Amino acid sequence: MQKLLLAVDRLSTWFGKACAWSVVSLTLLITWEVFSRYVLNKPHAWVLDAQIMMYGLLFMSAGAYTLAKSGHVRGDVLYGFFQPRTQAAVDLTLYILFFLPGILALTYAGWFFANDSLAIREQTFNADPLPVYPFKFVVPIAGAFLLLQGIVEIIRCVMCLQTGEWPSREDDVEEVDVDKLKEMVNVKDADIEALDSLVVKKGGQ
Repeated sequence: MQKLLLAVDRLSTWFGKACAWSVVSLTLLITWEVFSRYVLNKPHAWVLDAQIMMYGLLFMSAGAYTLAKSGHVRGDVLYGFFQPRTQAAVDLTLYILFFLPGILALTYAGWFFANDSLAIREQTFNADPLPVYPFKFVVPIAGAFLLLQGIVEIIRCVMCLQTGEWPSREDDVEEVDVDKLKEMVNVKDADIEALDSLVVKKGGQ
């Protein structure tokens, strides 16, 4: 079972990281459009719509990835003090009452929403229209990934209720540990304070 859970984690991670490359495309597109608009005086009507769709792809695809890394917002002020079994009971209740109905509705409605768009070959409304229907299929696809990851999280809650411990997750990029970084480069707090004092002194001159 644990291998299956980790396999779904890896799938959600792969999907999120693959779609995250849209950030690079989005950055290049915006940079090019700014240059084209203000230097060449040649704006393009379709670029704004393309930016919105690429950002939407990034936003929608991040859901399953973030859930796989347990990164969604929660009330950690209280939640962090709970025992694992209590945490699992709270999570399981919320998944059943709110997550499953919402994501099922998103995926189900999104599929018909995207097919309706495909049927009429929906386009954007500007001088240089772009097809919208490929992007609208992102909604049910991202919803399906999120639903699959949600089922995995529900299984984790049940396992935690049984064992009293949370099952392990896939490791991924973590925030920088400042103390560990200072040890690696042999920097002490006194050195940082001395540098700060020197900067303030130089700034006051």
